[in-house]
Amino acid sequence: MGGLIQIYKIAINALRRNPMRSALTMLGVIIGVGCVVAMVAIGQGASSAIQSQIGSLGTNFLVIFSGSRQAAGVRHGAGSVQTLTVEDAQAIARECPSAPVAEPGVRTGGQVVFGNQNWFTSIQGTGPDYPTIRAWAVAKGTYLTEEDVKAGSKVAVLGATVVENLFGEANPIGQIIRIKDVPFRVIGVFDRKGGNMMGQDQDDIISIPYTTAQRRLMGITHIQTIMVSAISPARIQQATDEITELLRQRHRIGPRQDDDFIIRSQQEIAAAAMQMSGVLTLLLGAIASVSLLVGGIGIMNIMLVSVTERTREIGVRRALGARRSDIRNQFLIEASMISGLGGVVGISLGVFAARAIARFAGWPTLVAPEIVFTAFVFAGLVGIFFGFYPAARAARLDPIEALRYE
Repeated sequence: MGGLIQIYKIAINALRRNPMRSALTMLGVIIGVGCVVAMVAIGQGASSAIQSQIGSLGTNFLVIFSGSRQAAGVRHGAGSVQTLTVEDAQAIARECPSAPVAEPGVRTGGQVVFGNQNWFTSIQGTGPDYPTIRAWAVAKGTYLTEEDVKAGSKVAVLGATVVENLFGEANPIGQIIRIKDVPFRVIGVFDRKGGNMMGQDQDDIISIPYTTAQRRLMGITHIQTIMVSAISPARIQQATDEITELLRQRHRIGPRQDDDFIIRSQQEIAAAAMQMSGVLTLLLGAIASVSLLVGGIGIMNIMLVSVTERTREIGVRRALGARRSDIRNQFLIEASMISGLGGVVGISLGVFAARAIARFAGWPTLVAPEIVFTAFVFAGLVGIFFGFYPAARAARLDPIEALRYE
């Protein structure tokens, strides 16, 4: 233990003899570690924001779309055939244990008028379970009821963006608005949800009974989607399998025939988004690591210079009984101290840069403790790796030749 302490003292004194050179050598590590921490914080912040936005879609969310059709060799997109019915949604809620909540849905767009104000927005026709499926609270008033759906009532729940553009600061509850010249009474206002990961404003929406949307606004009898909430995230795949089997039976689809519906789950969206954000984080970290590599090369260069300058010192120490391992450990400790101190300063710089980016650029950042720890360990390993060759070279010096060195 005493020998190791002595080696550390010698290493500290060696660094103190050339403070400017030591600081400049650390600079490469500081920049490298700072860049790694900041870039990974940006990548992880983006991943966290994506996860949050995906979570805002709903709780264990599944969406079933109508299938596609093919005519004269041309395949049309999803929803080009009318294959979903209200009875399908009711059967899913009744017969699929993993998906107890299923809501028919239609969607259109239209001009909404109140007084001398107007606004074009998205109109969602749905049922009473829509807030549960989308995990979307009603901030004011109430939501649609089963009676509203059965009666085709002309009632509406507004998103926050619609309220701002039609009513400003006034209370919209009880007011009459016109959607495509059809009067609707406002019974509620959604809580603010914000934008989704595609940048679309989720609050720019009006929710009305799907029966009313079918009859009064769209003139259709079919539904376009079925929104489903699985029991738990772990049961989403099971819910998907149950729904697929049920709908194939109801639609009389043969064993070799393709489905006439499409199921999209929240997990699929999350997996695709997280894969993209993971690649982004890895790319940013790899680019930033180049700076750390350059810093390691700088450490090797300076340590080789130090070995040359201290050749006589090495010879004296060997003549006084120092072993080769003592000489090697001394230079390894010096290299690791340079990189370790540089790592500490670099981490501080990276955290500061990440917070500055979040504050002034508005980009989401997340500095995880494990990233800080990994950056510090990696900085130390860089010092050991790039300091090993100079240390080994110093340990191999012949004591007699070292003493004769001028």
